[in-house]
Amino acid sequence: MRYEEFLESKKIISKPVGFKAGELNPLLFDFQADITRWGTQKGRAAVFAGTGLGKTFVELVWSDQVHKQTGGNVLILAPLAVSQQTVREGQKFGIKVNLCRTQADVKPGINITNYEMLEHFDASEFVGIVPDESSILKALDGKTRALLIETFANTPYKLACTATPAPNDYMELGGHAEFLGICKHTEMLSMFFVHDGGDTSKWRLKGHAVKAFWEWVASWAVMLTKPSDLGYDDSKFELPPLRMHQEVVKAESPTEGHLFSIEAQTLQERLAARRSTIGERVAKVGDIVTGDEKWLIWCNLNAEQDELAKLFKGRCVSIDGQTPDDKKIQMAKKWREGNVPILITKPKIFSFGMNWQHCSKEVFVGLSDSFEQVYQAIRRCWRFGQENPVDIYFVTAETEGAVVRNIERKEKEFNEMLQGMISATQEITRKNLRGTERETDEYNPAVEMKLPEWLKGEVA
Repeated sequence: MRYEEFLESKKIISKPVGFKAGELNPLLFDFQADITRWGTQKGRAAVFAGTGLGKTFVELVWSDQVHKQTGGNVLILAPLAVSQQTVREGQKFGIKVNLCRTQADVKPGINITNYEMLEHFDASEFVGIVPDESSILKALDGKTRALLIETFANTPYKLACTATPAPNDYMELGGHAEFLGICKHTEMLSMFFVHDGGDTSKWRLKGHAVKAFWEWVASWAVMLTKPSDLGYDDSKFELPPLRMHQEVVKAESPTEGHLFSIEAQTLQERLAARRSTIGERVAKVGDIVTGDEKWLIWCNLNAEQDELAKLFKGRCVSIDGQTPDDKKIQMAKKWREGNVPILITKPKIFSFGMNWQHCSKEVFVGLSDSFEQVYQAIRRCWRFGQENPVDIYFVTAETEGAVVRNIERKEKEFNEMLQGMISATQEITRKNLRGTERETDEYNPAVEMKLPEWLKGEVA
């Protein structure tokens, strides 16, 4: 080994452990095909792509390639409703996907189940694992997350697929790296981060490590919000207009402890304001949701959902956390494909992974303080493939403050940070996807260096 090769070998990257892909499904767009080829060659990789960019299609073709290459079986893990949807997507593209609940149901090829059924499967029976909507893993408790990482520690091929992560959520990146077997998240922190001042629970990138960190991420992950982020054509992925409306209702009762209604300042005050104005907000939703077109109503509180189900009785399906799994699937299908115009549910149940471009009107009658939940819920309908302008209504009490303005501000900040993150990786990713040489650091010496004789030969 030459000395230059020795130095290159010390560079912190994720080395490929995969194989060269065979003939791919001709329905893939060019960027999807390149990502799939890159993913099979890497063997263990993550795809962080914006909603509607075809992550499901990529993971299905990747899984099919792994099965054809090895003859072994691949398991896809997904949220409950997404599992059924993935089977339908596979049929659309001519890829057979077997929906199963236990190891006994597994068939040769691609199999899919929901995360909650993981304990009923034997990981050693699979050569490939694909956690779909993998960012949902950060919502799992530490024990479950650790079990998932441990269960598939020895699985040869892994592909994690989810929407682009929050730019400052380094723990999500670390969790993915650990699942893929790149390194433990604690190793990631020690290599690239320091504690932020006196708060040992917060981490920030070391100043000199920023470039190296994003190079490392780009060695095992692809990030994009639209095809042009990586130099591809956007013409078939343009989104229709998004129109956001805030409908403010008057609070009829004074704020607790006061003589009149005042705007909430804290989380507890906002929650109290929402609870005390359920009747007024539900009545306003009744004024907005009219006609037979499809409507999607998002709730936060159980009481909101109960009142809405009564208001729209006979015109809606209402799915909550107590609805049995099989009923959730049936009721969602009844709204999606039948003559029921209204679906009432919560973001924690359906905000991840669903393709609901058949609907272009959403109402938030109750909001949590999670920007990610709102962001994901909006994108169930406002996503690539939507043909109509999408209207989003936020029904709030006057005591809750300027909800829409805050959401727009948070989304603007999120997109600015996201573009910064993508910019840091896109040049390396472009080269990776097109099969060019690995990115290397340029070194322009100002002074000629004389090597000792013992370094001029081979390095032991």
